[in-house]
Amino acid sequence: MSGSKKTFYVTTPIYYVNDKPHIGHAYTTLACDVLARFKRLDGYDVKFLTGTDEHGQKVEKSAEAAGISPQALADMNSANFRELAARLNCSNDDFIRTTEPRHVASVQALWTKLVQSGDIYLGHYEGWYSVRDEAFYGEDELVAGPNGGKLAPTGAPVEWVKEPSYFFRLSAWQDKLLQWYEDNPDCVAPQSRRNEVMSFVKGGLQDLSVSRTSFKWGIPVPGDADHVMYVWLDALTNYITAVGYPNQDGAYARYWPADLHMVGKDIVRFHAVYWPAFLMAAGIKPAHRVFAHGWWTNEGQKISKSVGNVIDPLGLIEKYGLDQVRYFLLREVPFGNDGDYSHRAMVMRMNSELANDYGNLAQRVLSMIGKNCGNAVPAHGAFNDDDREMLDAAHGLLHKLRDAMDRQLFHEGLEALWVVIRAANGYVDRQAPWALKKTDPARMGTVLWVLAETIRNLALLTQAFMPDSSAKLLDQLAVAADQRDLSQCGSHHALKPGTPLPVPQGVFPRFVEEQGAD
Repeated sequence: MSGSKKTFYVTTPIYYVNDKPHIGHAYTTLACDVLARFKRLDGYDVKFLTGTDEHGQKVEKSAEAAGISPQALADMNSANFRELAARLNCSNDDFIRTTEPRHVASVQALWTKLVQSGDIYLGHYEGWYSVRDEAFYGEDELVAGPNGGKLAPTGAPVEWVKEPSYFFRLSAWQDKLLQWYEDNPDCVAPQSRRNEVMSFVKGGLQDLSVSRTSFKWGIPVPGDADHVMYVWLDALTNYITAVGYPNQDGAYARYWPADLHMVGKDIVRFHAVYWPAFLMAAGIKPAHRVFAHGWWTNEGQKISKSVGNVIDPLGLIEKYGLDQVRYFLLREVPFGNDGDYSHRAMVMRMNSELANDYGNLAQRVLSMIGKNCGNAVPAHGAFNDDDREMLDAAHGLLHKLRDAMDRQLFHEGLEALWVVIRAANGYVDRQAPWALKKTDPARMGTVLWVLAETIRNLALLTQAFMPDSSAKLLDQLAVAADQRDLSQCGSHHALKPGTPLPVPQGVFPRFVEEQGAD
């Protein structure tokens, strides 16, 4: 643990235990995992946090309906999210639960700080509340429902609530928030979400109700046990709990402010308006960046429990393979946009890009080396222009990947890799090493060395996306376990001629439809 290492702290939203894990949860967690892995490989001291949000009226009501305690429901469902992260092969360093003692202490300390700063006061709340969204809505935000009723803008039912409540002086933070967005142009991304957040804040901010008295399943307000804290104040605080708040040395000093909160677009307001306001009011710096990604549809249809088309990520892994699912989710759509899952698109990516492009490149090159070069890295002679162009493309990839990752443009990073994979397949066809075997064996060795070195660089850079498959490729190139971080990319650590290689094996099988399948 070196103090001189650059740090990187990335978080998923904490997932609500009233839900079953679905493709949206997998998508966010996977995106954070790819970033965390990439940054670790690139020499950063990384903290990657995920976890579960376990309080609120919705959990209390669901537990009551199930005839169990809210804590028992939270324990059961939190375990499902922990399992999802493990099954996705995620490398999170911590899994936080809002029912943990460390979190209760952290939230109560933040609350006390906000009271001391004069940003929390006691009043009473009267207005529209959605249990499903755990959110309050103004009259002007509601939409018409059936039979002349009213619904939240999300379509969730709302009820009129009147009760004593503590309020956070959000209205006092309007100008300071706008100034913060101006001073930090990259703090909310993509641009469409930044515009949405700024427009919301410019429209005027109302003070925010931050406690409830009508239910008990929550963290008690310090000094007033009749009130429990509003679930969003409780949930958002997890990001500082996990680095030891209220203790402000150690992990807190090392990792805070977080580098990135990754969220779905439906919760950008909570993360990019309420959360920075809470933090600034407590004298704490906000996170550097909030990135809000889009939603998935299923075969063109909006996903909903009632339609019964919820996509189970564990089912996808079972059917297609783990690294194939990891690849598809970050390749299929520009990150930040909405995307559509379809079986056809999944099979297309697996067969044309993973099996044909990447897998076939590695398999045929390594097989030729095995057959013609005595199962060892071939020697190479002088390089011609075509060789140099191929090597420059492979050795120049790290810079492109770093840029894409820092902007959370995973699809751009993968496309940069595939440009080189396609170029390498073109180079094989042009150079035709199988023909050179008879006419110029030394030249064949050079061509195969260039290709093996290209695959080494590709495999180093696909590790973050497809860890298991990339490890198999690096094994087949006899790259030592301690020579797989990104400092090994480029010409300085190129393959050494004569290194013995194992017998090659396919890494990306084609997906074949079962007989009688659609």
